[in-house]
Amino acid sequence: MSTAPSPPKPRDGTTLKAPSPSPTPRHQGLPWWDRLKRSWFVLLLASPGVVVIITFHYYPLLGNVIAFQDYQPYLGIGKSLWVGFDNFRNVLEDPAFINALKNTLVITALQTVVVFPVPIILALVLNSLMSDRIKVIAQSILYLPHFLSWVIVVAVFQQMLGGTGLLNNWLRSSGHGMVSIIGNADVFKELITSQVIWKDSGWATILFLAALSQINRSLYEAASVDGASKLRQTWHITLPGLRPIIILLFILKLGDSLTVGFEQILLQQPAVGVHASEVLDTYVYNNGIVGGAWGVAAAVGLVKGIFGLLLVLSANKVAHAFGEEGVYKA
Repeated sequence: MSTAPSPPKPRDGTTLKAPSPSPTPRHQGLPWWDRLKRSWFVLLLASPGVVVIITFHYYPLLGNVIAFQDYQPYLGIGKSLWVGFDNFRNVLEDPAFINALKNTLVITALQTVVVFPVPIILALVLNSLMSDRIKVIAQSILYLPHFLSWVIVVAVFQQMLGGTGLLNNWLRSSGHGMVSIIGNADVFKELITSQVIWKDSGWATILFLAALSQINRSLYEAASVDGASKLRQTWHITLPGLRPIIILLFILKLGDSLTVGFEQILLQQPAVGVHASEVLDTYVYNNGIVGGAWGVAAAVGLVKGIFGLLLVLSANKVAHAFGEEGVYKA
């Protein structure tokens, strides 16, 4: 009978030991209530945040029932008349809603195509700066507008591009004609898109810069040795490294795609008129808060929320098809 060969011994006379199996978590295989008991302190720390989310995010969702009622605030939900899907039919037959939906889709498409890539480009530019001092100064300048309210941002653009703003004052002093930008309905969508870029693009670069810092620098060194140019390094190393965060943020952007800046647009709506600036959020405000058609406003908000959820689920499925995790795993 043959015997198994003994393991080789090191030259110093010590005996090699077989690697011990990796330890399994102590709570694995325990019932869920026992796991809750073991994690009671962590759950206690998380409970205030859970209470806030339930109170201010999930509990108000029950108020969507007024979308199926002729809701009257002085009667309340319990005594208001149920009208079924009449509010939804009234919305679809309202030309103002069709106009608001069209404006929302146009602004969403414009901001998705123009605004979304800007933080990626800024992150690539900032990451390529060799001087840390210049990089810090540039980041501070780009981040600052994010902390300004839309009231201040709109006022700044009016002072710059308004009829008596810096641009038109300079044109008049140079003997040229005035340029109508603020209050011009024809360029309103481009104006609010430029405002979003100026205000939020710098702040959005933070996530992309964090993702860039996780890319292995040896990949760039190997590509440089192979003769790859900076452009090819960006295309074959940097952008693939950013792909997971780009897909994640794009999915989240789709879920919020029908929300295009309520406060920003409402502040400038009197100057350009309702036809050019009405979007779904201002339609809900003008019909619900101002007009008192609470059921109609709730119906629009409910449809917008359901449509956003479907967009997120669909985009997440597409992300899984391309091998990315997306917002959640399948």
